[in-house]
Amino acid sequence: MKKTSIYIAALLLVCATSCTDKFDEINTDPTRSSESTWDPNFFLPNAQMSYINLGYDGILYQSTSMQVLASTFTYYGNGDKYVNTQNSTSYQGSLFSRAYNIGTVLAEMINLTKGKEQYTNLYNVGRIMQAMNMQRATDVYGDIPYTEAFKVKEGIANPKYDTQQSIYTAILTELEQATAALDATKLKPTGDLYYAGDIAKWKKLGYSLMLRAAMRLTKVDPATAKTWAEKAATGGVFTSNEDNARIVSDANNATSGIFNVYQVADDFRELRWSKTFIDALKTTNDPRLSAIAEVPQPGLANNALQTLVGVNDPAVQMGLPNGYDLTGGARDIKSSAGYPGGTGTGNDVAPLGKYSRPRISVYLKRNGTLQTMTYAQTELLLAEAKVRGWNVPGTAAEHYANGVTAAMTSLSQLDATAAITPAAAAAYVAANPLNVTSTEASLNAINTQYWLATGSYMDFVETWINWRRSGYPTLTPVNYPGNVTNATIPRRMIYLSTEIINNAASYTEAVGRLTGGDLLTGRVWWDK
Repeated sequence: MKKTSIYIAALLLVCATSCTDKFDEINTDPTRSSESTWDPNFFLPNAQMSYINLGYDGILYQSTSMQVLASTFTYYGNGDKYVNTQNSTSYQGSLFSRAYNIGTVLAEMINLTKGKEQYTNLYNVGRIMQAMNMQRATDVYGDIPYTEAFKVKEGIANPKYDTQQSIYTAILTELEQATAALDATKLKPTGDLYYAGDIAKWKKLGYSLMLRAAMRLTKVDPATAKTWAEKAATGGVFTSNEDNARIVSDANNATSGIFNVYQVADDFRELRWSKTFIDALKTTNDPRLSAIAEVPQPGLANNALQTLVGVNDPAVQMGLPNGYDLTGGARDIKSSAGYPGGTGTGNDVAPLGKYSRPRISVYLKRNGTLQTMTYAQTELLLAEAKVRGWNVPGTAAEHYANGVTAAMTSLSQLDATAAITPAAAAAYVAANPLNVTSTEASLNAINTQYWLATGSYMDFVETWINWRRSGYPTLTPVNYPGNVTNATIPRRMIYLSTEIINNAASYTEAVGRLTGGDLLTGRVWWDK
């Protein structure tokens, strides 16, 4: 009976498939997704989380090269020692591959939504995010695949590298068109981790990104920078901390800030705020000092106890000098002038125990906040635009005050224990106003505040990119033995090594256009 049933079923299947014109429909598994059944909204949170986490990965290199953090440990200290190890070169290449992984997700989302009325806003959100993603990639490396990227389905497996100049032209146009096309009367994106589908906020993000992209061109093409900065200001950029593009992490997903870094006791012991950064805060009595820094409780065991908060009294904060190690040689921190000594006794000595670390309550939390673009950054960029004499609303002093105040008060978005009152921020601005009589002094102050703001948010890749663009603050490079940059701070990251093999012709052509070649000391087009 059983054999008979199987036979009849097979016969019916043969008959059905041989007697119908709906072969594809019948032979499609209804439980599997396809382009026609897949909701492209599912791509958005994936891309957002991946993008924002890639920025925080700058803790592996840019955090220390920018002298925001310091480390005696090789893995995290490569950035301020300018040495290449397997870990550091792997990280440099990973920024390339991961940018294109994110871009692939966004490209598919854009493809599935293009021309579909119900997905108009999702389509344009995808375009804005892709512009943001590719801008960061080109800022890190220089020339990269752009016009032929994400076209494997069209048979392009080895895309050409576009010039950074042409990429910027395309990105600025893309931001302008996509932002203008957002329509609050149409369906919102779902699963949006930044703004829960709020189209008005997405418009502000689009114009704020346009402003940031425009300001990248201040050295190489100030006329174009001016045109696009003025367009962005007219369009409508961020107006408060509530506009910040940020993600609050899931407490069950340990991706927040430096959480993963501090899961190993050695790393916890050896990663600290830099002396350069802490000194900058102490010199001006910056209220951020007690908000973001603490000295661990004495002893190695207490130092490694991730639930034991330290002392955040500003008077005891001390930054770790960059470019030192704990190997016992000439560059051992314990041999440096001004070494304060360790804490604890016997086998419980913490050699770096008196140096300030990022506060546990603010940064070491699973459900922490990750920032990707902020009102503070936008206001500081507007302040610079005004200093340059460009036609944007307000005064340079007003934008500067807004930017500094926002950078301080938005720390409460990381954690309530980092809250700085508007009154405290206002007092700081009053004591440290923008020097509007000197263009050079103004640019220095504005971009030093940008360094402090992005460093406090731990958006280290952006910290590094803006430093390369502006030249501020003035940082003294480290001359660590075996460095590969002739004791200069890296200007770019090295391309993904597999590109030399898999896309040799395009890679070689792009390297030929780089000032200095495919090295840490090479310079991208806008970095003059």
